[in-house]
Amino acid sequence: MEFVVAAPLEFSFDLCASFLKRSPRELLHRFENDRVRKLLHLKDRPVLIELCESKDLSPAQRGITIRALNTTINTEERAQLEKYVREWFDLDTDLKPFYEKVSADKLLGELVTKFHGYRIVGQPDLFESLVWAVLGQQINLAFAYTLKQRFVEQFGTSYEFEGQHYYAFPGPEVVAQLTDAELLPLQFSRQKSKYTVEIGKAFAEKVITQEALSSMPLEAARDTLMQIKGVGNWTANYALMKTFRYKDAFPAEDVGIHNSIRLLKKSKRKPTVEEVRKLFKKYKGWEAYATLYLWKSLP
Repeated sequence: MEFVVAAPLEFSFDLCASFLKRSPRELLHRFENDRVRKLLHLKDRPVLIELCESKDLSPAQRGITIRALNTTINTEERAQLEKYVREWFDLDTDLKPFYEKVSADKLLGELVTKFHGYRIVGQPDLFESLVWAVLGQQINLAFAYTLKQRFVEQFGTSYEFEGQHYYAFPGPEVVAQLTDAELLPLQFSRQKSKYTVEIGKAFAEKVITQEALSSMPLEAARDTLMQIKGVGNWTANYALMKTFRYKDAFPAEDVGIHNSIRLLKKSKRKPTVEEVRKLFKKYKGWEAYATLYLWKSLP
């Protein structure tokens, strides 16, 4: 069964796909012939979906074709899949006000033209967002993906289809029970091991729930997440940006932001955090998308 999810004109499947293709070690989705496959669980039932750009629409339309590969789906499940995909690609955010706001901006003006239609490719599951953010702390992206690959292979769920294995991220109940003896051999530091398990416990014990945070303003949601040991301002903002698509989420300490600004301004030094905060005042309300396009500009 397949169906089409409508997308706004300010959406580029190719640019969003370029983000998903960042690492050959990514296990949570797989690309084949410009189609992305992802394993989801709908009421504990594995559903393998395949997404591609809808090619048969008019130039005035955009869309993503969704196909369930391993099973038939009912009306309720179709609605769940559409909701997931809309959140994954942030299709419900109207980018026109952002583009109008920064079209003449010295820093972002050229970027929003060059990368028109690029959107926050999110992680609709908050628990996964937080763990991924912790895995990436203070290491390069390539090694972060290596840790994630080992973690998912070891503790996630897998499903075989046509001779290939597809993986889903381990749930908090599983992660909450893990120990250093299981995580350190994967090359987790003791700190990452502790923080990962703490996040698992917070979700498994319902101290933190995605549903509760979804109705909070950014500041309250950020403060709630920062009660978990190991979750600081950068991690909380990153997760809220990726899961709930808060347009004003702003990881001001992010090294990528600082490097991008330095390169675009052709400066000899990176800006300070305070200089970045001052610069971002003109992007108020759109800090997350300003961050996204700065990240995209990096070589």
